[in-house]
Amino acid sequence: MTTLYRDGAYADGSGPELARHVSILVHDDCVAWMGPTGEEPPLAPDTRVVDASGCTIVPGLVDSHSHLTLPGGAHWIERGLDPPEELLRVAEHNARLMRAAGIRWARDVGSVRAVDPEDGRERALALGLRDRWAGQRAYPYVRAAGTWLTRAGSLPDGLSIAVDDGDGLLAAVRGQLEDGADLVKLYLDGPDRDLAPFSTAEVAAAVAAAHGRDARVTAHSSTLCGARVGVDAGVDSLEHGFELDADLTATMAERHIALVSTLAVFSSWESFASTTGIERFSEPAARARIAARRDRARESVGLAQRAGVLIAAGSDFGGGSLRANQLAWEVECLVDAGLEPYEALAAATRNGGTLLGDPDAGVLRPGGPADLVLVHGDPLSDPSALWRVYLVH
Repeated sequence: MTTLYRDGAYADGSGPELARHVSILVHDDCVAWMGPTGEEPPLAPDTRVVDASGCTIVPGLVDSHSHLTLPGGAHWIERGLDPPEELLRVAEHNARLMRAAGIRWARDVGSVRAVDPEDGRERALALGLRDRWAGQRAYPYVRAAGTWLTRAGSLPDGLSIAVDDGDGLLAAVRGQLEDGADLVKLYLDGPDRDLAPFSTAEVAAAVAAAHGRDARVTAHSSTLCGARVGVDAGVDSLEHGFELDADLTATMAERHIALVSTLAVFSSWESFASTTGIERFSEPAARARIAARRDRARESVGLAQRAGVLIAAGSDFGGGSLRANQLAWEVECLVDAGLEPYEALAAATRNGGTLLGDPDAGVLRPGGPADLVLVHGDPLSDPSALWRVYLVH
C-alpha cells in the first residue's frame, strides 16, 4: 500500500522551528519521499491520500524506560508478583495502549524471571515478548534488559535476581546475557539508602563483562551515592537520576553517559493524593516528601541538560505508577524542568534512538521505516499536543 500524508506541519526535535506544508509519501511502510507539499512525485492511481492539514507529523515516540509486563498504578510493586499468564496479558494490553499513543519503541528495563507459558523457557518475560512481537507492526519494537540485578534485600523477593556480592553480580550479568538480554539493568539503590549496594570495582567488572559481549549496561539510581558508583564504573546510562550534582553531570557528559528521565512518576504520585486513601500518597507529610523529591529531580535534569548530557525520556510505566500510553506526560515534565519543548520532544524521539543504538528509532528519513504520528497542535510550543493523537502509521 502507498499512502501520502499531505500538507501537515512537521516537528522532529532537531530544532525549535515548526515546518509547515510538509508531505510524506509512504510505500510498504517505508518513507519513499518527504518534502514540500506540491512537490510530490507522481502518485500511483491507488495511492491513499490522508489530509494531514491541521496536524503536526512527528516521528514515532521512543519510551526509553518501560516495563512491558506490568500495569502500573498505585500498587505497581505488588502487581509484579502476579502469575506469568496475567503478566503476559498485561503486556498485550500495554502494546495496544502504546501503539494508540504513537509510542513505537520500548526499552524494557526489567521484567520478572519466570517460565514463559508461551515458549516454556525460564527467563525474563520481556525477552519472550521481544522475540514474538518482532516484525509485527501492531507491537512496539523492543529492546529488553532481562530482569533487575539487585543486592539482596533491595526489592521484594521474586521481583529480581538478588545477589550477595560482586562475584554474584558478575555471574548474574553473564546469566542475563546467556538468556539473550539486549542490555543489562543494575539496581544501584540498596537496602541502605546512604550506601551504594556494590562498589565501583564490582560494578566496573560487571560493565566490562557486558561490554565484552557488545551489550550495554544501565543503572537504576535514585540516590547520589548509587549514581556516583555507576558513573565511576562506566555504565552507559543512568535511569531516573533523581539526585545528581554538577560534578557528576559534567563527568557524565565527558564520558557520554546518558540520563533516562522519569520525572512524571512524581506527577503521577501527586495525582494519586486526590484519588486514593493510600497514606504514602495522600497524607500531608507524604505529599510534602513527594514535592521535595520532585523538585530535586527536576534540578538534576536541569544540571544534566546544561552539562550536555544526552537525555532520553522514559515513562517508567509498569515498574512505576504511570501507564503505557503516558509518555507525553514525561515530555511535559521535562519542559517544566527547564528543557525547551523541542529538546523535550527530542528526548522522546531521536535521543531515544541514540540510546538504543538504532539509527531508525525516533526519526523519519527517506528509506527509513514510516513510523509516524499525527497529533493536533504544535509540540514545539505546546508539549501537551502529544496527548492529542489523531493517527499512527
